[in-house]
Amino acid sequence: MKLRVGVMRGGKGSEYHVSLKTGGHVLSALPPDRYDVRDILITADGQWHMNGVPTTPEKVSRSVDLVWNALHGEFGEDGKVQKILDAFGVPYTGSSAIPSAVGMNKVLAKRSFEELGIKSPQGVVVERGEEIEDVLARVRHLLRAPYVVKPVMGGSSLGLSFASNAQELMQGIERALSFGERALVEEYISGREITLGVIDALDNQGAYVTPPLEIFLPDGALFDHDSKNITPAHPVSLAQLCLADREALEQSVLLAHRGLGIRHYARYDVILANDGVYLLEVNTLPGLAFGSLFEKSLAAQGLFMPEFTDYIVALALQRK
Repeated sequence: MKLRVGVMRGGKGSEYHVSLKTGGHVLSALPPDRYDVRDILITADGQWHMNGVPTTPEKVSRSVDLVWNALHGEFGEDGKVQKILDAFGVPYTGSSAIPSAVGMNKVLAKRSFEELGIKSPQGVVVERGEEIEDVLARVRHLLRAPYVVKPVMGGSSLGLSFASNAQELMQGIERALSFGERALVEEYISGREITLGVIDALDNQGAYVTPPLEIFLPDGALFDHDSKNITPAHPVSLAQLCLADREALEQSVLLAHRGLGIRHYARYDVILANDGVYLLEVNTLPGLAFGSLFEKSLAAQGLFMPEFTDYIVALALQRK
């Protein structure tokens, strides 16, 4: 009998369409000779459907043996849907509730990185409703321009901006706060932008790192949401690294992976600067759409989506 795998996609947050692409690619990649695949769509207003028929989480739990969580951002990547699945005893791919919530919250993730001894850009948290003059004074006191501004919660680089002066900083904060109650202003770290994946080994035997990719950006440019998902314009290729730099990258992401309790797979964004590795953030459910960064990194080591999805299902069934 085939294993019943429900691929959960869509969701209530701003990354709904990104999740549709990820989930669609996973649906097409799961080997049909091994799995009875069910399409679980959560609409933008939170309604659940399975194979086009309205349903509920309880009914889903009785209809699948495992859920592939292809959601992104709010509800899917912040621990909420994980709690629902845990309550019904359904195994699922990706991290459990607490590591998901920490990874999604850039302030909590940054604090965790620092506690683990991993470098992260200095940052200032801005709350909605604060007086802009107070914010500017605090930022200038703690950080040097230029700055990177982003929402505290969210993914896919939504609301991300670069600011080189007070006017751009105010605009960036306003934009970031349109995605949530808090924004994070960070120092801009100049260096090579690298992204790489971490995949757990079976039987709890550690984890391994996928080939690092380098994103080539003009000075002051950021790898934002449009660059990633709408009009990819920046070249991406395998990072050419000396042994010392590669080992430093791998040590940082593996330490973060273990320290935060992330499981199954994740993608880490880092800056390789003159004074070492700076970990920007962890993506506990990275995009898996066709041509995504994670897929490119997998392909660089000869691993393609059907094999990858099969492997992650096996990891999730271990319920580690």
